[in-house]
Amino acid sequence: MAKDKTPVTPVIRLLRQEKVAFTPHLYAYEEKGGTEVSARELGVDEHAVIKTLVMEDDQNTPLIVLMHGDRQVSTKELARQIGARSVHPCDPDRAHRHSGYLVGGTSPFAVRKPMLVYMEKTITALERIYINGGKRGFLVEIAPADLVRILKPREVNVAL
Repeated sequence: MAKDKTPVTPVIRLLRQEKVAFTPHLYAYEEKGGTEVSARELGVDEHAVIKTLVMEDDQNTPLIVLMHGDRQVSTKELARQIGARSVHPCDPDRAHRHSGYLVGGTSPFAVRKPMLVYMEKTITALERIYINGGKRGFLVEIAPADLVRILKPREVNVAL
């Protein structure tokens, strides 16, 4: 992909600043299509497409959960592992206020408000991952080690 076609989002600025080797991938975004659509459009395994979920605990403290595209999050198990009474997904407006991104274009990088990041531990076993680049229809391909280096996520085992 030509460099001039890559959207310059806050995510791209951060990745460049942190000297992360990444490959940008634009695709035809479909409303409510999720990672199934992005995986299909890019011709990659949905397991390697990492979704960024904005959630809140029982104290309404926002947090980010990174999960394989083909898996769901057990919010009950997540709450248990992080020491909260409960965890629930944010509605789209609250997720936008916390992250600064529209649902469908949420990235864990360069978020509006600092939030703890929790990551399904098996993500680090992948060679490359595809994660949102800060805009609907835009993923960046990076090594999981770069994600860990920049975000310092806490590993959890909460996949369903």
